[in-house]
Amino acid sequence: MNKIIDPHLHFFELTQGHYQWLKQGNPPFWPDKHKLRHHFHEQSLTLKQDAVLAGFVHIEAGFDNTKPWREIAWLESSCNLPFKTVAGIDLTLKEDDFKESISQLLLYPSVVGCRHILDEQAYELLSHKNVQHNLAYLAKNQLSFDLQMPLADKHSVDVLLDLLNHLPTLRLIINHGGWPPLNDASIDDSTPSAWQQWQTNVVALSQFEHCVIKCSAWEMLDRNYDKQWQQEVITQCLKAFGSQRVMLASNFPLVLLTQNYHTLWEQYLNLDATLNLTSEQITALTYANAAYWYKFNL
Repeated sequence: MNKIIDPHLHFFELTQGHYQWLKQGNPPFWPDKHKLRHHFHEQSLTLKQDAVLAGFVHIEAGFDNTKPWREIAWLESSCNLPFKTVAGIDLTLKEDDFKESISQLLLYPSVVGCRHILDEQAYELLSHKNVQHNLAYLAKNQLSFDLQMPLADKHSVDVLLDLLNHLPTLRLIINHGGWPPLNDASIDDSTPSAWQQWQTNVVALSQFEHCVIKCSAWEMLDRNYDKQWQQEVITQCLKAFGSQRVMLASNFPLVLLTQNYHTLWEQYLNLDATLNLTSEQITALTYANAAYWYKFNL
């Protein structure tokens, strides 16, 4: 029996949370976004008989961006499996307001980290003094930061690398493989392609021992993504970070825009054949690494 800890998923309770991003008139403007506008709970997760869900990490889903602890309270009152939570946080808050938010979140035992989605604003946000001070405060409180931004963005990654040099104890968990590019076409021969830039920055970030990477959200880049591209992304992450600092995740329920939850996990569990990995490596990627980096006591 394969034990799995899914280190990146989201549940929705539409009657209690705000979920502004799920509303029709708000971005992202995906033509299939309506498929996500449903309740998704722990009971929504199903696996085949050769696998069992031993736990999960819930990543903030926009339940209440001004009072992120409300989402945590709901989860802790409704979930039964072992789980940890990564709470939403506004890294631009002034020092006192940020500390107050963290003190509220620390009242909940499942909270192990925070996330503020950076994406296209990564350079501006990482250069912000409040953001830099608040990331240091996360590290001081032994909370990890789930980083969502494109690692092919050289200028933003340069700022991030400088920041990490000043915050050697910050546990940084890269979300969604750092948005690996789908296309390897260069503008000209002297310009590194987006794929090459992504590879270079993955290697650079891997030099920090408290930095790890999660591979997931393939469907957000391409609903019909190429499995070979997916496997190449995982291979490059393993080359850079090693099998102890890479995690495979579902991004549920967004994975449902492409395939069933159990189908993705079947693919992950069969990577020993396609990528020539050992059973110990598969266990690390699908269970043990998530247990360690997200502080499960199993």
